Amino acid sequence: MKKDMDMLSGNLLKKMIIFTLPIIFSSILQLLYNAVDLAVLGQYCGDKSLSAVGSTGSLTNLIINLFMGVSIGANVAVARAIGQKDDQKIKRLVHTSILFAIFSGIFLSIFGIFTASIWLELMGTNQEYLDLATLYLQIYFGGMIFNMVYNFGAAILRAVGETRKPLYFLGIAGLANVALNYLLVLAFHMDVAGVAIGTIVSQGISAVLVIGCLIRRKGSIHFSFKSLGIDGKCLKEMIFIGLPAGIQGTLFSISNVFIQSAVNSFDSASVVAGNTAASNIEGFVYAAMNAFYQACITFTSQNLGAKKISNCKKALLHALLCVTITGIAFGGMALLFDESLLKIYTNTPESIAVGQKRLLIICSTYFTCGIMDVFVGGLRGLGYSIVPMAVSIMGACVFRLIWIFTAFQASHTLDTLYISYPISWVVTALVHMCCYIFVYKRTIKKYIPEAI
Repeated sequence: MKKDMDMLSGNLLKKMIIFTLPIIFSSILQLLYNAVDLAVLGQYCGDKSLSAVGSTGSLTNLIINLFMGVSIGANVAVARAIGQKDDQKIKRLVHTSILFAIFSGIFLSIFGIFTASIWLELMGTNQEYLDLATLYLQIYFGGMIFNMVYNFGAAILRAVGETRKPLYFLGIAGLANVALNYLLVLAFHMDVAGVAIGTIVSQGISAVLVIGCLIRRKGSIHFSFKSLGIDGKCLKEMIFIGLPAGIQGTLFSISNVFIQSAVNSFDSASVVAGNTAASNIEGFVYAAMNAFYQACITFTSQNLGAKKISNCKKALLHALLCVTITGIAFGGMALLFDESLLKIYTNTPESIAVGQKRLLIICSTYFTCGIMDVFVGGLRGLGYSIVPMAVSIMGACVFRLIWIFTAFQASHTLDTLYISYPISWVVTALVHMCCYIFVYKRTIKKYIPEAI
């Protein structure tokens, strides 16, 4: 049996890189689900279908982020229990997490199917493609249980340092997604319904594979359907850590919904299509940076559980270094090949011009978003989830909403809209840094007898 990664000793920077590389590739494969959807639609069905699916992105994140935040809580709780070497608690956390994922998926499917059109209309979605967007969302939410189960299962595996298996699972699912997209769209002419079905089938494959992996695992994270149940204390711990992260993600999505509504206000399929294509490209840059946020949470949580406080600081500094280099490198590549990348999604010159405008502003400053997230990861790993939530809500969400209703109203241009992103990242990152310094000093005082 493969030994789990030791995050408590040795060269933490090397181990963090080994830990994060599979997460980066896994996240990119997840994004390829959506990228292939958009590319197939843009090339073979036109900007109308591309805009229909693109207009749903911020809305799907808004609805599922609250529950996805709890998966972060599961990761932190399991990692901390590993640091404490509490095998019984780990077992209870694993089975509580999976059952919560199943219930969450069922709830989200029912909620999403019956409210999709209402949300899209509230966002001001163009009537030209409202029906297509609604159909896509309803099918997508129909398979939400697979999305939840996979992400909670992957969070458990990351807690023990296993990041390669989820990559393999997503690779298999991704190939199925590509094949189904071309089959259903080109052969059966199913348009947005085809890509939605392809996505949920591929998510189903990844969910089955991750559960199979947990069943085959020996030791404390072994999963058995017979042991499924909700442990009140474990669920409370997961929610206490993860719910603020979920609320933060939801409110971030609300601000993005307003931004999507602002994009929709230009009442042009070319603008929406260009914004959608650029946003999808940015997603790959963000995915690469977000891996270090996840690594910072896991490494910090395990070392806090083991009361190795100095390693928590090392984990943060290593993650900051890596995320800065990654953000600059990936953002630079997106800018260097912007036109070629945008043409994967659309051949309309107006849409490409809009996409280039967005990429220039976002990707040149995206590394500051990565820095902001790593500080959040460090705080959550130390057990403080409400503080980063509050700061992020004020620094990013509230700021962007104020910006839309003031600066954007005064100067109704895409440049004015997009510049709100880097300003909010820099301001919020600085406040998070101050919070981390205060919390770290407080943690040292709490654990100093054990640390010494």
